[in-house]
Amino acid sequence: MAASFKPASLSDSSDETDGDHEPARKGQAQTAKKWNNEFNRKKRQLSQNESSDTDTELHSQKRVKGPSQSDGYKRPNALPKSRKEGDSFESSHTNTEPPPKRYLEDVYKEPNAVPKSRSESDGSSKGSPTKFSHFMPNSSEDDDEDARNSEDGGDASNQIAPGNYSIASKKMMQRMGYTKGKGLGKHNQGMKDIIHTSKQRGRRGLGLSMDGLEPSTDVTWDFEKEEIDVREYLDWMPQCTEEPPDIKELRSWVQEGKKKLSIDDETLFCDPEVLKNVLDSKNIFDKLEPEEMRRARTRSNPFETIRGGIFLNRAAMKMANIDCAFDFMFTNPVDSEGKSLVGPDELLYFADVCAGPGGFSEYVLWRKGWQAKGFGFTLRGPNDFKLEEFFAGPPDTFEPHYGLKDIDGDGDIYVPENVRAFSKFVKNSTDNKLCHFVMADGGFSVEGQENIQEILSKRLYLCQFYTALSVLREGGHFVCKLFDIFTQFSVGLVYLMYRAFEQVSIFKPNTSRPANSERYIVCKWRRKNTKDIEDYMYEQCCRFEQISSPTSDTDIIEVVPLEILNDDDRFFNYILNSNNRLGRQQVVHLSKIKAFAQNSDLYEDRQSNLRKESLQLWKIPDQVRSEPKRSSPAAKFKELIKNETSYFDTKPDELTDVALRRMKSAYDYRCVVCGESKPNPLMSDNKFFFLGLGRKHVYQWTGDAKEQWKKPVQETLELPADTLFYGEVVQEFEGEGRHQKRFNTVHIIDALVLGKVDVRDMHYDERMKWVRKFVKAVSKPSRNDLMPLRAKEVFKLEDVGTKLFKERICAKLEKGAARAMRLSCLMPQESRDRDVKHFYPAGLLFFRTTKRPWHEEVSQSTKRTYYFNPESNHSLYERPKEAVANFRTCFTTATLWTLRDAPESSDNGKARRQMLVDLVNSKLGR
Repeated sequence: MAASFKPASLSDSSDETDGDHEPARKGQAQTAKKWNNEFNRKKRQLSQNESSDTDTELHSQKRVKGPSQSDGYKRPNALPKSRKEGDSFESSHTNTEPPPKRYLEDVYKEPNAVPKSRSESDGSSKGSPTKFSHFMPNSSEDDDEDARNSEDGGDASNQIAPGNYSIASKKMMQRMGYTKGKGLGKHNQGMKDIIHTSKQRGRRGLGLSMDGLEPSTDVTWDFEKEEIDVREYLDWMPQCTEEPPDIKELRSWVQEGKKKLSIDDETLFCDPEVLKNVLDSKNIFDKLEPEEMRRARTRSNPFETIRGGIFLNRAAMKMANIDCAFDFMFTNPVDSEGKSLVGPDELLYFADVCAGPGGFSEYVLWRKGWQAKGFGFTLRGPNDFKLEEFFAGPPDTFEPHYGLKDIDGDGDIYVPENVRAFSKFVKNSTDNKLCHFVMADGGFSVEGQENIQEILSKRLYLCQFYTALSVLREGGHFVCKLFDIFTQFSVGLVYLMYRAFEQVSIFKPNTSRPANSERYIVCKWRRKNTKDIEDYMYEQCCRFEQISSPTSDTDIIEVVPLEILNDDDRFFNYILNSNNRLGRQQVVHLSKIKAFAQNSDLYEDRQSNLRKESLQLWKIPDQVRSEPKRSSPAAKFKELIKNETSYFDTKPDELTDVALRRMKSAYDYRCVVCGESKPNPLMSDNKFFFLGLGRKHVYQWTGDAKEQWKKPVQETLELPADTLFYGEVVQEFEGEGRHQKRFNTVHIIDALVLGKVDVRDMHYDERMKWVRKFVKAVSKPSRNDLMPLRAKEVFKLEDVGTKLFKERICAKLEKGAARAMRLSCLMPQESRDRDVKHFYPAGLLFFRTTKRPWHEEVSQSTKRTYYFNPESNHSLYERPKEAVANFRTCFTTATLWTLRDAPESSDNGKARRQMLVDLVNSKLGR
């Protein structure tokens, strides 16, 4: 450090050694010695003071005057003779430590002039420094003032060219003798221009040059080229007037040929110029690093900041965009007359195909809640459905399926039998009604082969179309992701959907990045008699499986002949115009990405406003995605019951023959069959309140205030959040004798809240309708690890003697050594059940569903039900609100009639079965 210090005014390069300057040399030496001694004294003084910083303390002391022009000191022209050329200043003195830089700036004032000897010896030029390079530190306001003074005609020797440079950088250039317009060096051979900042990016080689993508701040972008509108324009194909083709005609359409892996000449359904421009625009980015491409794309896309919003990924927001653009035809499907396609007591059924991790489904479940039932079909593995990450939409009513081996399958849509197994599963789960709509979002990486993405995806297109038709009901809708549709094969598939649906549209939503080839086919209202098109697609899927080996050179090149596509002018023109319009739009945005990649200063200032406007239009909250918080069972229960805790420990009274005779109207009552009280020896009772906090967070409680909410014993339930119902754990049986199977189930008797739907104040019949709908939604027959959920079959009191005792109560052979016949209650058979299930009944639980003093009666003249109030002598045909017995009323007034195996048994005044039937008949006048 000491050897490197050398004041600029004491250069050792001077050649001036004439004796006339000897007095000056002696004066210089004496002054330097005096200055150095003073520095050492100050240094010792600083070292003794440990409470302050060295530099700060030095400045806080009274400064010592160093040699300056004000003291009459004149700068010497040469060094003393005693000092050898090349020696440092410090080597001629006892102290070898250089003074601190800050101290030098305080005590030593540099002379204004540079000796001639310096310029002659080291090649430096006279004059003042100017800007050296723009990597120097930014200047202060004083620097700007210096520059202005120079421009205004200040001292030419200190003139500084305009620049944003620090004082230190200017002084450094002065010391090197820089002159504006000349280079450094003995012969001014140095650079004259400033050194520009490196434009090299990433790990790219220094010599790499990318034609068309050279970084430049001069590149601009004309934002007027883009067509940006939050409210998107819909372009439907002209409606097809022909009947769907039959299977015989369809089989004559297919054509096989040699496999093709180029798309450059596919100009039958687009202008050649459009295709060429699209391919050329894509090729420009072949040399661009992926990260640079992503950054430029992110900055240039006007809708980029929408991202996934509150959902799992961007796909969910795409579905929200598409749904809104098409007037919510998916989450609120209606027919051509505007009537809802979903029945009043029906769920909204949908299928999500090739859609892992499940963004499409999360949006639908967020929009509809548990009243939508979803069926998923996708590949197992890293791209499987991630239901645990469905934070916005509850996944409790979504059931994935994977083909032939059910939940153990692979979910490969290329295997036709997997699709058939999935179709069968959907039929069984929807009572053979199938889905209201199907979504497909399949795709795979085509890195390095982006230009032929359409050709590589042709089989995926076909399989998704076939899967949709196999699970879609008549009048249903379909949306599927496509890429380019330039080839005859792709256009032929679109034509088949054109013949299978009432309306078809090719649509690119705002949430789909404008520079890619992605687009969606939206099909509305499946037509009648389209089963042959479905079968035709199945046959082609099977054929693809036969010719799909890597060594095979055979391919299906068309599914619809070219002459048929050309003959339908309206269809052909629509495809041509769509391809040209989307192609030109893609070229514009690829050019925009190119400009943004070249000039990193460009930015899209519309992103924030477009995000807000879009989310508002799509009715999506502008919030950050976050995991839902779960309350404790006690806190959630208190929230749901609205602090009404006084009646939950009520037990039903025993129904006696006296109580039976006091019943005034048989129409006031409903009853359910209760199962045996102890299917599990660990349970003291089998009736509980069940509380759902979401997924597997389910708790049960006996109603006793002294007990706490507990997890179900040995069993697993999955329920949507904010669910509270009253039910019992019942052991069910399937089959008889040696082949009999048994398993525990939960039967819902009554409900207060079902997945945030408050039903407590509805009539009991309405509440149980909601319960049946709820059970249908959350049931997952493919999940053997879950305890099945049932809705109790409700009987009117007038049906006890006919429907209940004659159709439901019977004897079944019990499994075991005794092989005895047991009184059993048959369960209603569902479409997926092989055998009728049953359980052992313990009694009948009666509810008075008409609130006192009202009675429900049947008019003898009109045969209509009416409601009568004996206190006011008032009668109404429509049920008044005050006549409805809510959950609390039904629960606290319930009565239990114990069922006996022996038909005539009657102990301690308990009603006999026949007495119950006779009394009901008498009330009905039978």
